[in-house]
Amino acid sequence: MKYHNKHKYCAALLVICMVLTMALPVSAASFTDVTADCWYADAVSQVADGGVMAGTSNATFSPLQLVTRGMAAVVLWRLAGSPASSGKTSFPDVPDGSYYADAAAWAAQQSIVTGYSSGKFCGGDTVTREQLAVMFYRYCMLNGAELAQGMLSNYVDDNSISIWARAGMSYAVGAGIISGNGANQLNPGGSADRAQLAVMVDRLMTPAMG
Repeated sequence: MKYHNKHKYCAALLVICMVLTMALPVSAASFTDVTADCWYADAVSQVADGGVMAGTSNATFSPLQLVTRGMAAVVLWRLAGSPASSGKTSFPDVPDGSYYADAAAWAAQQSIVTGYSSGKFCGGDTVTREQLAVMFYRYCMLNGAELAQGMLSNYVDDNSISIWARAGMSYAVGAGIISGNGANQLNPGGSADRAQLAVMVDRLMTPAMG
């Protein structure tokens, strides 16, 4: 009888531990591909704990995976509190039920993202650093945030920034969201990976550095 009661007690304790473990917030420590000493670890913890970015699996964050238009829309949508859109997306290539359908519809209605000349969203296309900067810029304009302005001329590749992206890049640099690399380059046309996105979003969630 004592053995039976002890067995029941241990089983109940095991269930409680499992529930508590499942309830713990996700952090960088939960991802096997994000070590504590990497430059983006703190940012991954912040965006994961805040529910803004999730892992690509229960154990991985995939920091080197390139960011797509769908991913970027979802991140900004979550930052905004996952608001309901006023209707279905107008993009013909965004099927109902896709992981970014609600985000794409909301972002388009708020003019944060626009489709291509074909009218398509192309959610699987990778985004560049200057495209992300413009998305952040439009998101902050939507929220009435004070928009910082950075000196793009301080960077050696200033002239490679697209005309339509200059206002967004100026804001992102001024707000400290995007910074140059060791060669003093902004690399506006370069692709952004999930590690970079996590850092950018973490900076976006903090007060502007001016």
